[in-house]
This record gives sequence, C-alpha cells and structure tokens, in this order.
Amino acid sequence: MNELRESDIGEFKAHFRGDVLVPENAGYDEVRQIWNAMVDRRPALIARCSSPDDVVQAVNFARTQGLIVSVRGGGHNIAGNAVCDGGIMIDLSPMKRVKVDPSARQASVEPGCTLADFDAAAQAHGLATPLGINSTTGVAGLTLGGGFGWLSRKYGMTVDNLLAVEVVTAEGRQVRASATENDDLFWGVRGGGGNFGIITSFEFRLHAVGPNVLSGLIVFPFAEAKSVLTQFARFTETMPDELNVWMVTRKAPPLPFLPAEVHGKEIVALAVCYAGDPAAGESLIAPLRGFGKAHGEHIGVQP
Repeated sequence: MNELRESDIGEFKAHFRGDVLVPENAGYDEVRQIWNAMVDRRPALIARCSSPDDVVQAVNFARTQGLIVSVRGGGHNIAGNAVCDGGIMIDLSPMKRVKVDPSARQASVEPGCTLADFDAAAQAHGLATPLGINSTTGVAGLTLGGGFGWLSRKYGMTVDNLLAVEVVTAEGRQVRASATENDDLFWGVRGGGGNFGIITSFEFRLHAVGPNVLSGLIVFPFAEAKSVLTQFARFTETMPDELNVWMVTRKAPPLPFLPAEVHGKEIVALAVCYAGDPAAGESLIAPLRGFGKAHGEHIGVQP
C-alpha cells in the first residue's frame, strides 16, 4: 500500500465536495466510530461523500493510490467492515435523502439512511417495505445481505422488494442495474456479499402498512420453555402471513412490565407484529397468551 502524500490529498480535496478527514483532523475519531465499539481501526483518510460524484472521486483516488477501501453506510455491521486500517474509508453516512412516490408506491433511498430514516419517510404515507428489526441498522448493508424483518412473511425479503440500484463500479463508472438493465449486476448485489460496486441509491417497492400496528412481547418463565415452544410450533402452521411471531430465549432485561425479581433471569419471549388491521390481530394472537403462565406482556397498537 502506498504512503499518502499531502499534495495528493490536497489534489483530491480540490475535486471532492464532501468532507475529507485525516487522523490529525478534529472529528476524525468520532467519524471512524461504528456501532460495534470493539472495532478500533484507523483509516489513513476518510472521504465523507455528499453525492454519487463524490463516490466516483473517492473510488478513483483509491484506485490510483493503491489504497485498501472500506465502505460505510449505517456502520452497523458487527464485523466492522465499514472501517479499515491504513486505507480509505468511503463514508456514505451523510447521504441520507429519501424520496417517496406514494402514487407509485416506490421509494428512492440513499445509502447513508438507517431504517428509522426510511420508515419515517415512508410511514408519512402509510407505506413500508420489509426491513430489519433495529432502527439504527443501515438500509444499505441490510439490503445487500438479503434483509428480513417484521413484514417478511407477508412481503418477502428486503431484496425481493428492491427494484433498481445506482452503482459506482471499481472503474469509477456510474451505472444503473435492475431486472432489465445490467441484470447480472442486479442479481449479484441482491445478497451476493458485496464487492460488486458501491450503491449510491436504492429503489424499493412499498406496501400499505400502518401507520399503526399491533405489536409487542409476551414473556414466559424459562421453566415453561418446552410447553411454549411446542405450542408455538403448532401455532406457526396456521398463522396468516400478516402475523409475525418470533420466539426468543434470553435473560430478561429490566423491562417495566416485568417484576423486578425476573430481571436477569432466563425467559422465553414471544415477539409479535401484526401488519393488518389491529382489531383483527387481537383475536389472532389471543391463543399465545394460553401457552403458559406469563411473567408479563406489553402488546398494543403502536406506531
């Protein structure tokens, strides 16, 4: 890997509209931090992109300088792939625009968006697409890994709802990929594991969901796990696609609806989300309460 010269960095900055940070700059340590705080890597340069043209400039600079490249979207990947040691971190997190077309039920989403950013824009129109389960997750990484969430039983994986992408290739070209344009590239980015290019825009299909859904938790003692799991397995055989119920075993967090003596103890929880009419969902989830004697529950109509 080549050593970066100040003159090369200066030339790069002259053609780059976003912010460029090196280790000596204020804000460098903050920007290189990602969700997994155990990852502590130091890029030689951080290119905070403001547009697809900035991404092109960063890719071209990395290629001509022989730099290792990492790409940050939401920075939520647990392995820390968003940040590299000694190379260039192409930071897409400033690119957070979401454009929703409610009549076409489609959305154009930039790669710095989190699930919270996307959901907020789409839910303003009562629309959504299957995403993950944590609002801080990045849309880009989730999508490129396949993506599933609360709506997946009804509407499929995140990539099943991806209509097109705008990509910057390793050669620094901007191309569009969809089922009818560069379809091999489109196939590759939908769960292929990365390294096909840097996506600067995602186009998604949206569905009428919310803005309120029936959701929440029912928490049972771990001693009743066998009974709960057996009944849960039978329940899943007939539950409708609009209903998603996940079974979780863990130690109980200090949730306010659980008795204090339960906190830190092993529990079995049923996490519920119904994507249809909340009133209809109430009758569908009623049998779940009979799976055992619950420590507590928190289920209701929520945004």
